[in-house]
Amino acid sequence: MSRLPILAAALWWGSLSAIGFLVVPLLFATLPSPALAGQMAARLFSAQTWVSCVCGLLLLMSSRPNQAVAPVPAAKAAIIFIVSGMLLAFLAEFAVAPRIVARENLRLWHSVGSAMYVLQWLCAGATLWKLTPQRS
Repeated sequence: MSRLPILAAALWWGSLSAIGFLVVPLLFATLPSPALAGQMAARLFSAQTWVSCVCGLLLLMSSRPNQAVAPVPAAKAAIIFIVSGMLLAFLAEFAVAPRIVARENLRLWHSVGSAMYVLQWLCAGATLWKLTPQRS
């Protein structure tokens, strides 16, 4: 079994975990103003979108049958989670984030964005879970 899919899934889930549950809360706790923290958080979430997309593409390519590297059967089982997670990342970046930045109904769009982030985190976690071999 190729290690690239497991590495990509671990990077995807780990980066979502670190940014969303550690770094961004620390920004709001330590920076002098919520506006400054919000600007930095927006940049981090935008960068995270691209990390998610690259990891998702690597995972999708590893599940293809016509490739030089042997396909990973577990990646095929995780395709629904991979595609869903990537879709959530794109929707959050291009549909929700602009509304948050514009402060348009901030409470609603922040809640929607947070829910989508948690759902993406769950998709990445399910992908990592499916790709990791079980020990007996």
